Amino acid sequence: MKSLTPREIVAELDRYVVGQKQAKRAVAIALRNRWRRRKVDPSLRDEIAPKNIIMIGPTGVGKTEIARRLARLAAAPFVKVEASKYTEVGYVGRDVESMIRDLVEISIKLVRDEEMEKVRARAAAQAEEKLLDLLAPVIASERAKSVGFLAPASGAGEGVQPAVTPREDLRRELRQGKLDDRMVEMDVSEAPQIPMMQMFGPQGMEEMGINLGEMLGNLPGPFGKRTRRKKLRVPEARALLEQEEASRMVDMERVKADGLARAEESGIVFIDEIDKVAGRQGAGQGPDVSREGVQRDLLPIVEGSTVATKHGQVKTDHILFVAAGAFHVAKPSDLIPELQGRFPIRVELEPLRQEDFVRILREPQNSLIKQYTALLATEGIELSFTDDAIEEIARIAQLVNDRTENIGARRLHTVMERLLDEVSFEASELPPGHPIRVDAAYVRQRLEEVVQDEDLSKYIL
Repeated sequence: MKSLTPREIVAELDRYVVGQKQAKRAVAIALRNRWRRRKVDPSLRDEIAPKNIIMIGPTGVGKTEIARRLARLAAAPFVKVEASKYTEVGYVGRDVESMIRDLVEISIKLVRDEEMEKVRARAAAQAEEKLLDLLAPVIASERAKSVGFLAPASGAGEGVQPAVTPREDLRRELRQGKLDDRMVEMDVSEAPQIPMMQMFGPQGMEEMGINLGEMLGNLPGPFGKRTRRKKLRVPEARALLEQEEASRMVDMERVKADGLARAEESGIVFIDEIDKVAGRQGAGQGPDVSREGVQRDLLPIVEGSTVATKHGQVKTDHILFVAAGAFHVAKPSDLIPELQGRFPIRVELEPLRQEDFVRILREPQNSLIKQYTALLATEGIELSFTDDAIEEIARIAQLVNDRTENIGARRLHTVMERLLDEVSFEASELPPGHPIRVDAAYVRQRLEEVVQDEDLSKYIL
């Protein structure tokens, strides 16, 4: 885990998310506390539990983006789930423990990718040698035929030797890409053919902890691992050989152990739409009887329990849970008291205003303006936006949010798509280097008619 200070964490988040200082401070402190916990005396370390967070705010203000960027910053396993997809045990659907299983799978993949990257150079060297072994006899034979050095008939020309291409010359040609159009024949592993079947259990197939692919793949016969002779172009063969070599060099048992440990110590679970399972006590919610049951099932996971996965037991005591919801109808106090107590930090995210939209279009590293400029640059179009155009786009987005449903920064996506619809369609037919300058007048021309017709804007924007 990177030892970034809270101020540095907030500065990194500022590169992608505009505003929401309070939420950024809360997650920065939570992340820093993980680093502090590792420095604490081992006798006290297990007693320090993470302080889980509830983010309260309307859609499109940056709740998910803050959690996702935080996980990337910490190189931590991260899984985003929707609380509304889970059901109480005994009803049809996913149970809440599956979020921890998903987290473990992501964690193991994260560790495996890191280990594969460490051995990438060695794997590439080994793959190159194997590729040369495949290429050398074929090219030697071809070049021998081309200069007339064919093997003579028996008893004639005993001293004539076939032309041999030196291995280093072949290596140089391979690295220069001169052999990329050639085909090589090699054995490729195939996934075992497992017949379709359906298994029923009290908690569904995923919770049974059985990997049929691995189990049947080690058996002889039609279900076992098989290889098939296949012709591939040199770049494809190189990539496949590198992958196989890297997989051989990585110790998967250690990867699984490290993945489990990282999920336990650094995992972040983002539970979206938590307000959708926050039903009022005795309010008569109709057929949605499992709403409070989901909260009861969430409680032991958030409190700290042990979940069985196919890779081993996982303790959830030190996983950081970040819940989020709009809470338009329900309130955080409508959650069951035990669950409320497990989310001690509550931060409210502010609705976005016009000036925030201007900053969102200009400042983030992955802003929409930069994205559309880069997309159209692939067609040779030089797209540019004036300051008054950005102000006008922000004004229209704010106006539509006020008139219809407030969907936050996501409104900018619909506005920008409508604005650049004609340019995007005709870009491939315009001459390379064609400049397109978007100013306030252009924005009004493309959008004013839709904005003025309130009924139309509800459908279009």
